[in-house]
Amino acid sequence: MNYLNSGLEALTEYLSAHVLTCLIPAFFIAGAIAVFISQTSVIKYFGAKANKVLAYSVASVSGAILAVCSCTILPLFAGIRQRGAGLGPAVTFLYSGPAINVLAIIYSARLLGMDIGVARAIGAIIFSVIIGLIMASLFRREEEKIHNNSGGLVLPQDEKKHPLWKVSTFFTVMVVFLISASSISLVIGFQKAGVNEALVTLSGKIFPAVMALVFLAVTILLAIKWYTCAETADWMRETWKLVWKIVPILLAGVFIAGIIKVLLPESVVQRWVGGNSIGNNLLASVFGALMYFSTLTEVPIVKALMDLGMGRGPALTLLLAGPSLSLPNMIVIGRVMGIKRTAVYVLIVIVMSTIAGMIFGTQA
Repeated sequence: MNYLNSGLEALTEYLSAHVLTCLIPAFFIAGAIAVFISQTSVIKYFGAKANKVLAYSVASVSGAILAVCSCTILPLFAGIRQRGAGLGPAVTFLYSGPAINVLAIIYSARLLGMDIGVARAIGAIIFSVIIGLIMASLFRREEEKIHNNSGGLVLPQDEKKHPLWKVSTFFTVMVVFLISASSISLVIGFQKAGVNEALVTLSGKIFPAVMALVFLAVTILLAIKWYTCAETADWMRETWKLVWKIVPILLAGVFIAGIIKVLLPESVVQRWVGGNSIGNNLLASVFGALMYFSTLTEVPIVKALMDLGMGRGPALTLLLAGPSLSLPNMIVIGRVMGIKRTAVYVLIVIVMSTIAGMIFGTQA
């Protein structure tokens, strides 16, 4: 019964704290990507044949700007992948969104120490590009087959392409809305960490809420003014397709992750991650990969574990693997890019996080 209660609590917390403020805006952006951004444009900047420096730079920077959790990034990843983004840049974007969270990195430096904050920032940036490059290299032939098979398709969206400035403005407004809405859920992480309640209420709740409402209104106005009823209907249709494809599996994964928290309590994890051996770091990496951490909550959890004796190496390992992966995240990614590629992606993240933690642990 405790297992079921833990799963239900995790599901309830996720629904109340993240679906309305994070996931729903992300789905609408992903649906808009499928309708308002031409496939040619996506392939130009993120495709398998795109300039690698440009593709990976844009992918990593985009993730840093969004500052979302491992589940909120999923519809956006599915959206650009569906439009023809190459596997490498798409995976870079997938990892960078949750991992290169500027606010979480600053919070890590303040709560856990400047050395861990800097190491997390550098590691996440390097990881996002390296992981994308490795995935692109390992599955190069399969990607080339996909690219060749789709080379002769006629792209109807390109025929009704809107001016770049309109598309850019529309998506900028939606992204700011997502960031503002996501900031509301970030407050929950601060409250759990014991940040001053008055400060949180004033600067963390009211201002982001007002900003979110303003940019939501602007988004609606621009959609009415710039796009036809048919295009808006297509937008809603694509958004619903992504919701139907991702949400049921995502919620099931959150429920299972809540059950695992009971099976792997913090006391047990701390018992095995007090040193800096390969086993300590590997366990921290696997634990972080399985658990779902909402934005910022991984920091106080790692702080609590460190207070109980967790090594600094495993702490960094957990911070590099945890935010970018979770059991719900893995399940949904498997549907988007296949079980084989997902398994390789997860393995790469776990191995690289383990190695980074061991190196950092020897220097700490």
